[in-house]
Amino acid sequence: MNLNGTLCVMDKRSLEHLARRFREAEVRAEILRQELAAAIREADADGVPQKDVCEVTGYTRQQIRRIVKASADGDG
Repeated sequence: MNLNGTLCVMDKRSLEHLARRFREAEVRAEILRQELAAAIREADADGVPQKDVCEVTGYTRQQIRRIVKASADGDG
């Protein structure tokens, strides 16, 4: 069954198409992850309270500290 509940036949071409879309989504997600990390570092530099960053991103304080520290350590 398809996500919308209709029956579909999974042939090689359909599978290739879905796999390609998945890989493209992974690339987009990595780009967005890097953009979000940069925004978190900028918010930290601008003095935005860490609790606000956590609230907005859904990340834990430990994750936020790790992202900010990676920048300070040059790990980008």
